[in-house]
Amino acid sequence: MRVTNAPASRKRRKRMLKLAKGFRLKRSKLYRYASDAVDHGLKYAYRDRRAKKRSFRALWQIRINAAARAAGMTYSRFVEGLKAAQVAIDRKVIADLAATDAAAFAELVRVAQGALATKQTAVKA
Repeated sequence: MRVTNAPASRKRRKRMLKLAKGFRLKRSKLYRYASDAVDHGLKYAYRDRRAKKRSFRALWQIRINAAARAAGMTYSRFVEGLKAAQVAIDRKVIADLAATDAAAFAELVRVAQGALATKQTAVKA
C-alpha cells in the first residue's frame, strides 16, 4: 500500500492557497499556479524590503541637500562638517529637521560650518 502523507500534504497546500488569497483567477484557486505566484511575490517582497531602505535614504539626502543649499552649503560639505564636529544624528532625523524645524537645522549648519573652519585651520597649521 502506498503512503501519501495526506494530512501534511493537505496542510502544506492549504497554507499556500491561503497565502495566495487576493490573487486573481487560477492563481488563488489552483495549487500549482498559486505556488508559482506566491513564490514570485515573496521574491519581490524580499527584494523590495531592501530597495525601500535605499529609496528612503536617497529621499533624505535630497531633502537635506535642498535645505543645506538654501543655507549656503552643499550636502557633501554639510555632512563632512557634521562628521568633523562628531554630531551623531542620522540622515532620517536631519531630513525631518530640515522639513519641519528650520531653526534646529540652521543650528546644525552653523555647527558644521564651525567644524569645517577648525578643520581647515588645523590642516594649514
